Amino acid sequence: MSLDAFIAGLPKAELHVHHVGSASPRIVQELAARHPAAGVPTDAEELRRFFEFRDFAHFVEVYLAVVDLIRTPEDVRVLTYEVAREMAEGQRLRYAELTCTPYTSVLRGIAIEAYTEAIEDARVAAERDFGLVLRWIYDIPGESGIPAADATLSYAIDHGTDALVGFGLGGPEIGVPRPQFQPHFDKARAAGLRSVPHAGETTGPQTVWDAVRLLGAERIGHGCSAAQDPQLLAYLASHGIALEVCPTSNIATRAVATLDEHPLRTFVEAGVPVAIGSDDPPMFSTTLNQEYAVAAGLLGLDTDGVAELSRASVRASFAPDAVKARLMAEIDAYAGATLPG
Repeated sequence: MSLDAFIAGLPKAELHVHHVGSASPRIVQELAARHPAAGVPTDAEELRRFFEFRDFAHFVEVYLAVVDLIRTPEDVRVLTYEVAREMAEGQRLRYAELTCTPYTSVLRGIAIEAYTEAIEDARVAAERDFGLVLRWIYDIPGESGIPAADATLSYAIDHGTDALVGFGLGGPEIGVPRPQFQPHFDKARAAGLRSVPHAGETTGPQTVWDAVRLLGAERIGHGCSAAQDPQLLAYLASHGIALEVCPTSNIATRAVATLDEHPLRTFVEAGVPVAIGSDDPPMFSTTLNQEYAVAAGLLGLDTDGVAELSRASVRASFAPDAVKARLMAEIDAYAGATLPG
């Protein structure tokens, strides 16, 4: 079996993937047909060209265009359910923690109660229909500042469900210092949510230190610049704080200049847990399967090593113990059936 074929069939968990950013051309076509006045192409070939990644500015353009298509609770439900379908059927995902940004939907007129009902309806249906267990991370859009943080905290605490497991912080890092959000993370953690901010993607190691020391991060989104600080690497390793690593995204956003310079190997050699993610896969012209193949190339892995990458994501997840045990057993059974000997 080729490595690509092995990866395609490997049961997986994904911990760094965005809700709106996972809308494929197929899903966007369906949403665009619902809202033709939005001006997003509905022709399949035009959409394909619209989605061909050119640069980061183009990514932002596509992302905002998709955000503008999510105008009703039914749009939220369709997006969530169809993203789950593609995760399960195309990437063999068995568990995913989907990063949602309810603030942007509420800002566009969808009540948080309706938003919550829509994603929950899709979650239940996805587990029933595809065998995919979904959990939510509510993400503060950092560029919108303290008002967005206040609102997101309220959504999480006052309107959260048992499927909401994490509290995150995304958006640009430059000009958005992490310390200002400490009170929000303190309250979210006190309410039982796990801290999973983005940090060190486009800024230096200090942002990661702030995320760990001030926001109580249990995992870090990206964390590329942690490789510049041996003391930080040692801290992450000794405390078991995983980095959610998305190689293609890191190159596309210029967080890392070239794939040859990607710090994934540095993280692994330092003993830092890593979880391979796809970030905004259709918008960066990638898939989780492709990210596993990229990671395998960077680390020189065979099929056994790739299976261990999948186990690492399960270990770093916030899945219930029973779900972790079941998924570990699936990975072991698959690897045992496909590995030589």
